[in-house]
Amino acid sequence: MALMQKEDFQHILRILNTNVDGRKKVMFALTAITGVGRRFSNMLCKKAEVDMNKRAGELTNEEIEKLVGVLSDPLNFRIPKWFLNRRKDMKDGKYGQAYSNGLQASLRDDLERLKKMRAHRGLRHYWGLRVKGQHTKTTGRRGTTVGFDRS
Repeated sequence: MALMQKEDFQHILRILNTNVDGRKKVMFALTAITGVGRRFSNMLCKKAEVDMNKRAGELTNEEIEKLVGVLSDPLNFRIPKWFLNRRKDMKDGKYGQAYSNGLQASLRDDLERLKKMRAHRGLRHYWGLRVKGQHTKTTGRRGTTVGFDRS
């Protein structure tokens, strides 16, 4: 086993507006991209036929393009609909994988839609309170104080 490093090794890769650490294995390095977790990155590597034992810095440009291609259109590569993070979008009803800046924009749009229609969840987001039914009497007191008042 050689401890020598290849000449074309990249320590930092730029994939989808994200700095990816080239020293990590491919599967774990891809999780630096927002919207890509460990299970989805495992699926990406398998569908793009990339060796998961490689380090991310050892990837060729063709392999990176394959990974980005699978990530941008996962349904064409037979990734099931239930595996995606953007199922049945409210605007167009399509299934897809949101990642990077697109994920942040879609979350912001969803919150704006909830606030605009004055939904309970939207109002709780607007007021900065807990949204998913948690108790607020004694927990979460950093920032604004919520709950019981002894006066």
